[in-house]
Amino acid sequence: MRMIKKIGYGLAGMLSLFVLVLCILFIRRPELIRVLRYQTPAAETYKLYPQTFVNPADSPFHFVKAERMRNDLDTILVFDRDKKSMPFKDYLEAGKICLFMVIRNDTVIYQKFKPGYSDTGLTTLFSVAKSMVSIMLGQAIEEGKIKSLDDHLLTYIPELKENPAFDQITLRNLMEMKSGLEFSGIEGGLIAAFLSDEAKYYYTRDLKKELSKLKAAHPPGKIWKYKSVDVMLLSWALEQATGEKTATYFQDHIWKKIGAAHRASWGLDHVDGLANTASRFQATAIDLAKIGRLYLNKGKYNGHQVVPEDWVAQSVHAKSDPAIPVKGWQKTRQNYLWWLPQEGVNGDFAAEGMRGQRLYVDPLTHTIIVQFALRGAGDYPYRKISRYLSGLPFTFPE
Repeated sequence: MRMIKKIGYGLAGMLSLFVLVLCILFIRRPELIRVLRYQTPAAETYKLYPQTFVNPADSPFHFVKAERMRNDLDTILVFDRDKKSMPFKDYLEAGKICLFMVIRNDTVIYQKFKPGYSDTGLTTLFSVAKSMVSIMLGQAIEEGKIKSLDDHLLTYIPELKENPAFDQITLRNLMEMKSGLEFSGIEGGLIAAFLSDEAKYYYTRDLKKELSKLKAAHPPGKIWKYKSVDVMLLSWALEQATGEKTATYFQDHIWKKIGAAHRASWGLDHVDGLANTASRFQATAIDLAKIGRLYLNKGKYNGHQVVPEDWVAQSVHAKSDPAIPVKGWQKTRQNYLWWLPQEGVNGDFAAEGMRGQRLYVDPLTHTIIVQFALRGAGDYPYRKISRYLSGLPFTFPE
């Protein structure tokens, strides 16, 4: 009996210690409570945070809708993430794809929606937001608000001077995700994901405070690593340089100028705080397609240059950089916060977000594709789709 009591006391002590450690951990990192409760962000998670809205254009642009949709697309064969061949309609089901829309020559020629989705419903786009930051940065350079990508970050955020990790970092280092700053992703198991920087920066209520504490892992400009903090620092610098909040600048210099028909929004860490520009941008599918149209037309909207043509070219023309790894059979590589296929280079590019959010643009066929998904089916069917609908041949690599 005494032995049982001792074991009971021991277990109670261990449980008390565990609870104490958790309490200390949650006090030091309060965002972990939200990480534990909400886990991997879903389609509605952005609503936990304050939003700043981006108003549409006074005279919006409207795509034409084809009288007869190209539903023959349902039957073409594509691959899923396991390289299994299947009809495209099955691919949509396998990836829990909620919306898929194809626009060619300013005409919507294919669209499929799950119940509850439409091309005018506001949807969170996760890391597609990063490409929006790239667009804004190009505009700020054109206006002279930012002199050069080679400017030091501290020129625009002097508040970070007390942290030596930022001493040598340039805006280019951040754009190329070569800041050298320490950052842990969600890979490595459940505990690692729970304690990761990726989770912390999504759920924190004070981005500037957390960003100010970053440490250097490598010298800047040397090693590429995909990380949200580089983009957050860029947008902080943009706000300092322009004197405008992210939503206001995006609204007045981009959104209204492309003929957006609906409101968009940026999620903040707290009221009047910093926008989470790495993953908390919400827009409608039909207006996101207009971002694709802007870049398809080399930065022009109806003859007016909205974003500098040379900035668009720098952003979406593939460059060979062995420091940046490639993914998929198409060998997609990141450049200026866009994703560019390297296999059979022909100028197509994409903005990509978690769970299968996509904006794909193929200048060769004048095609724009928007995909919203709950999971995504993997692989890269967009090239085959754009070629098929344009009457051009395409074969997946062996």
